[in-house]
Amino acid sequence: MLLAALLVQPAAAQTVQTRETALAQDAGEYARAYGVPQAEALRRLHAQHDSVAATDAIAARYRDRLAGISVQHRPDYRYIVYLTGDDPVPEQTIRAGGMRVPIVFRTGAKASRDRVVWAITYHQAAIRAALPSPPSMGLDPRTGELVVIVGNAIAAADGGARAIDAELEKLTGVPVQVRVLERVEANLGLHGGGRLDGIDPGNGKRYRCTTGYAVTDGTRSGITTAAHCLDDMTYYDPQGGPIPLSFVGQWGWGYHDVQIHTGAAPERPLIYSDTARTIERPVEAQIAKPSTRAGDFVCHRGESSGYSCAEVELLDFAPAADLCGGPCLPTWVTVAGPSCKGGDSGGPVFSGTTAFGVVKGASYRRDGSCAFYFYMSLDYLPAPWRLVVEGGARPALLNSPP
Repeated sequence: MLLAALLVQPAAAQTVQTRETALAQDAGEYARAYGVPQAEALRRLHAQHDSVAATDAIAARYRDRLAGISVQHRPDYRYIVYLTGDDPVPEQTIRAGGMRVPIVFRTGAKASRDRVVWAITYHQAAIRAALPSPPSMGLDPRTGELVVIVGNAIAAADGGARAIDAELEKLTGVPVQVRVLERVEANLGLHGGGRLDGIDPGNGKRYRCTTGYAVTDGTRSGITTAAHCLDDMTYYDPQGGPIPLSFVGQWGWGYHDVQIHTGAAPERPLIYSDTARTIERPVEAQIAKPSTRAGDFVCHRGESSGYSCAEVELLDFAPAADLCGGPCLPTWVTVAGPSCKGGDSGGPVFSGTTAFGVVKGASYRRDGSCAFYFYMSLDYLPAPWRLVVEGGARPALLNSPP
């Protein structure tokens, strides 16, 4: 979205949201997605934010048994905690967002989250070598399985998905779920959520990216985008006015895909939260990656696809292609489509006024539609750079136990 830090615009030119109006905008998308009244959608998004400390405390308490924590939206709103072993844990209820939210414990998972993530990391090269083309893979906290995403041709050969399941389970020692999707994964090719354009000197073609968040190293103010974007880019305000930026550096290996530019110091850390770039919202907090749950309802704004919201799907995701200077580490987070396009790279992922990460890439179906996109958590901003939040303090991390 927009980085208000790099723009100087008349105050009347934009509408700046409060935390409540920002959540209300996202709640409109939630209400349409799940068929609930706007007021109920708003309560649930408040609960999503307010419950982080409680689910973090549960994750810490059951660390050795934890397979995953997820959000259930239908038929009612609750949190599901999936554990290894057979020892039962009684249901709990927490007060969050002005409502009582059940936390239900399921047992019988075959592997913990830590074990699945270790299996992805340790066996990634062997998994890629075992298949005709490299798959993408990640953890599904709803099932506690290592999800391996392959194309139709691979699934149809030599016994199909079931045979691949068995082979990879034997290789990794953890439960595997093969998903079939004909897809192509690719990087999505200053105010957060704003437009960046540049010309590649190597081929003379123009490329577009999206700005992410205002950051600081304690001395300088900057704006983020994706590392795979061009180094020499110009920011364009909503009226089309160019604002030159100064390249600081890019970090694009393994678990990074972030680039930082400097420009005029921001008046406030704002991001655009609508497709037309007429509405801004302040950035007030940052959520840590370990606190992110499958089913969290998040939004993003890309210069090509605009503003949209959807559920977090896979955690600890490693894309199929060599998009990280080689194979990517399993540190990325996926969000369901259908809204992502080339040019969204670097754009902000958020919920209300809380920042989650910056868009890296997407998986497209054969017809060109967006299956899902994936982002880099702001946990991986390169030191000493950190997120700038409203009020200028260090960002509040939504991951502290109650």
